[in-house]
Order: sequence, then structure tokens, then C-alpha cells
Amino acid sequence: MYPILIAADAAKDAETAAFPPFDPWHFPSQIFWLVVLFGTLYIVLSRIILPRIGNTLERRESTIASDLDEAARLNDDAIDAQKAVDVSIAKAHAKARETADKAKAKIDKEIASETAKVDAEVDKKLSESEARNAELRTEAMKSVESIAGEAAESVLGKFGSKAGKSDVTAAVKSALGEG
Repeated sequence: MYPILIAADAAKDAETAAFPPFDPWHFPSQIFWLVVLFGTLYIVLSRIILPRIGNTLERRESTIASDLDEAARLNDDAIDAQKAVDVSIAKAHAKARETADKAKAKIDKEIASETAKVDAEVDKKLSESEARNAELRTEAMKSVESIAGEAAESVLGKFGSKAGKSDVTAAVKSALGEG
């Protein structure tokens, strides 16, 4: 029976008792432990954790600053390199232009030389052709004279008139403009 009484007394006490953390009898020990825990937490934070966080932030800030300085230096180097590339490209363009001009002058000179050779050959052939034409014309004119003389004798013979060969030849030369 004894355990039943204890349980009944505990149930009666539970109905009348307050929640233990709100019981004023526990306040001094709670305040003591509150001060101890927050004091310990303050000491740990101020002496250990916050200095480490501060050092990390300072290192990070200095790393960022040095990285920005390095990036600026590399950017300046890249700009200088780009300028050097532009200068070398301009030099290459100038050299290519000079080479092209030299090649063009050489080709123009060769073309002029070849043109002069071809012109000389054409002039030679033209003069030979003109000489040949003059010969052919002279031969043709001789043939024309003889043909014209024969035709004139034939025509005179049909009309019943007789002329000497020398008279007919003189008349043909006179008509052709030679005599």
C-alpha cells in the first residue's frame, strides 16, 4: 500500500506544483548557470572564435586586393601585348605591301620587256609583210601592164586599127600613171 500512497501524494503535488523552471526557488541556480554559460560563451567568442573570423576576413580582403592588383597588372600586360601585336601586324602589312609593290614592279618590267620583244617581232613581220606586199604589187602591176597591153591590142584589132607594141605599152603606162 505504501507505493500507492506515494503515487497519490505525487499526483496531488503535481496538480498544485508550478512548472519547475518558473518556480522561484530555482531562480538563483538558474541565474548562476546563466551567468556562467554566457560568460564562458563570451570569453570563447571574444578570445577564440571572433579573432579567427577577423583574421579570415582580413586574409580574404588582402587576397581579394592582391588578386585585383594582379588582374590589373595582367590587364596592363595584355594591353601592351595587344599593342605589340598590332605593331607587328602593321609591320607585316607594310612588308607585304612593299613585297607586292616590288613584285608588281618586276612583273611590269618583265611585261614591258616582253611587250617590246613582241612589238619588235610584230614590226619586223609587218615590215616583211609590207615588203612582200610591195613586191606582189609590183609583180601585179607588171602583170596588169602586160594584160592591159594585150587587151588594148585585142580591142584595137577588133576595130580594125593597128598599133605598134611600143605605142600600146606607152599608152598603158600613161593610163596607169607611170609614164
